[in-house]
Parts: sequence; structure tokens; C-alpha cells
Amino acid sequence: MSENNVTTEGRAGQSRPRVAVLFGGRSSEHAVSCVTAAGVLGAIDRDKYEVIPIGIAKTGQWVLASGDVQDWSLAASSLPEVESSAQTVTLAEIGGEHQLIVASPNEVPLELGSVDVVFPLLHGPFGEDGTIQGFLELSDTRYVGAGVLASAVGMDKHFMKVVFESAGLRVGPYVAVTDRQWRKDPETVRKRVDRLGFPVFVKPARAGSSMGISKVDSMEGLDAAIEVARGHDPKLVIEAGITGREIECAVLEGRGTDAPRTSMPGEISVAGRGHEFYDFNAKYVEDDAAALSCPADLPEEAIARVRELAAVAFDAVGAEGLSRVDFFYTPEGELIINEINTMPGFTPKSMYPQMWKASGMGYAELIDELIHLALHRRTGLR
Repeated sequence: MSENNVTTEGRAGQSRPRVAVLFGGRSSEHAVSCVTAAGVLGAIDRDKYEVIPIGIAKTGQWVLASGDVQDWSLAASSLPEVESSAQTVTLAEIGGEHQLIVASPNEVPLELGSVDVVFPLLHGPFGEDGTIQGFLELSDTRYVGAGVLASAVGMDKHFMKVVFESAGLRVGPYVAVTDRQWRKDPETVRKRVDRLGFPVFVKPARAGSSMGISKVDSMEGLDAAIEVARGHDPKLVIEAGITGREIECAVLEGRGTDAPRTSMPGEISVAGRGHEFYDFNAKYVEDDAAALSCPADLPEEAIARVRELAAVAFDAVGAEGLSRVDFFYTPEGELIINEINTMPGFTPKSMYPQMWKASGMGYAELIDELIHLALHRRTGLR
């Protein structure tokens, strides 16, 4: 397929573009990815798109997956998981088209046909961090969401902050800790953290969905929190606690040369018992643990500023498709950027779709718009 060719009607002679929905993956956010897929599979317009669900097992194997939403839904008692299979799915370029191939032991590989766009609903490392994006780029396969560099920067909380600071965005005080620094000289790390003041938040540098995050109120709890975070990523970011309200804004790539579109800002309140911050259970398991107010109860000028800065952050990392940008709004009226998420949680109850719903774009319409953007994206360098 040539670089500037734009797919608008799918494969030759077909009226419905074929969309491969890719989910699961090797990261600790495997279950979150499955839940996100359940939302998309339940809402995508099957009259408009031919949908091929593809799961990635924790081993990294690609398999044909069930399209039944219930198979990937999350309950407090169980986490959905893509299981390995005797059949392996691969994506290959054959005759200028991107073909899905199913291979089984001692059998002739089966061609399932071409794919027009991949919707990679992967969270965390080995999916959201530029790795799957690089794989798709190698075969000129169009896909939803940010490219290689934006995905990598958006996944790494350390380099994300470096990019934000270079773009003039205000970032809170933090310390980045590499695996070598912690193993070689933990005492120096402790001293650097102590200078931040307590409380601090200890986070894996390259994980999301609040995985491995701990709030630490004193030096006595620091080492244990570091080891918890290191269970998810050997590289850490330790952030000073900031007094402020948590404000989020959803960003959607503009069409053509249009500027990024921003939703009305939303505010999260965590009301469930036992939640000191917006953790995994509050996000995905407990229905009444978190609530979103959108638009957030902010002065008009603050709302405009949040939307402006969210678009700046989107462009700063070179994002495409979608992103959610999170801020702290301090009692003094300052906005401090917390992070950008280039593949935010995308279930119907996730904050990103909820903010767009409150801004006039429903869940199914949002999915359709993201696929449209991907189908009209040129391949190669952009």
C-alpha cells in the first residue's frame, strides 16, 4: 500500500473496513486492556465495520479471541485474561495488503484476509509504549492512537515530565530513580526523596491504571513502597504530594490540519471506603468508589486554561488520535500538569469517554471518529 493512499472503503470491493481490535498483552494491565476491549466490542458499529477481535496472551502469543463482551468484563471476584492457544495469529504484508494469518501445528497456514486498521487497546508496557506501534509501522498498517515516539514518551513518567517542562508546562517536584541508582546507592535516593518532603507518591515510571503506586507519609514507609513499585518497573518516579483538585481533560486529534479538540474538563472525586487516591479498584471495580463531575466546577478562565494546556501537552509529545491529560488545580488557582495518557481507559465508565459524552460526543460516535482518523492517516513518516 503506498504511503499516501488513504483507505476510505476498506479492501477493494468491500464496503465495510475491517478493524482488528487488539487487546490483552504482556503488561500488568492485561486485565484492564480486556475490560477496555469489552467496552469497544460492545459499542462498535458492526453494520459499518467488520470487527476481528485479537487477543494477546501474557506470553505474547496472538490468538483469535471471542467477540462476546461478557468474556472480557471485569468483576470484583475475577480478572479477564486472554489464554494461549494452539493457533497463533500473525499480521503479515502479502501482495501489498496487510493479511491476518492463522498458523496451527502441522497444518497449512490459513489466510483470514486483509486488515484496514488496527485498534490497539493495550495498556502499559509492550503495547502502549510504542512497541506495538513500531511493529505496525514496519508493515505500513494503519492504527488508532499515538505513534512510536509519542507512545514511548507518554508511557515514561520521567521523560514525559522532561518534555512537558520544555514546552513550558508546570510540573510538580519529583525524583526519577533508575534500577542501577537504587541497587548501587539507596541512601542517596532516600536523601533526594527526603528533600521533596512528605507525603510523596512512589510510582513505577512505565505503568498505568495506578498499578504499583503507593502514598508514603514518612521515610519509614519509603523502602517498602519502592519495592512494591519495582515489582512493576525497575525505573521509578517519586513525586511530591501536591495540594490540589484532580482535573482531567480529554483530547481528540483534529481532522486534517485542524487543531486538537478538547472536551470540557472533568473532576474526579473518590468516595469509596479505603481509597486515599484514585487507585485500581476505584477506577475499575467498585461502581460507587469514584465520581466524575463534568464540566468541573471551575471558573470560566480556569476551564479555558485547562483545555488550552491539554492541547499543548498533546502536541508537545506529538500525540495522535486520543489522549487524556491530567492536572492539579491548586488553591491558588495554578495548574500543574500530572501526566498524559495516550491510551486512556476506554470502557464506557472510564473518564475519557465520559468527558466526551458530557461534551456532546457519545461512546459509539467517539469510537467511529477514532477509526475515521486512523483510516485517513498516511503511513510512513508524518
